[in-house]
Amino acid sequence: MPADLEEKTDRYEGLLAEALAEAEIAVPADTPLADAADEYQEMAASYLEDGRHFRDEDDLVNALASFSYGHAWLDAGARLGLFDVPAEGHLFTV
Repeated sequence: MPADLEEKTDRYEGLLAEALAEAEIAVPADTPLADAADEYQEMAASYLEDGRHFRDEDDLVNALASFSYGHAWLDAGARLGLFDVPAEGHLFTV
């Protein structure tokens, strides 16, 4: 049975929003790593905003892609050690 695009889009939006709320910058302020963490967080937030815009326009394919890309930025930042994230759970692959 194929995935339900609307359900999956909603689920991925929720995952990204929750991941953004959970990820805390873990590197010292005023360092190049802090700049990178800020950029990763900003990219994730921008993709969340873009995804919501696409969904409002009934473009679920691009909304899902945006939510997925945004989550990838956070997940990559967590793997690099830029963010403190929950060790257990469904939000990150670390």
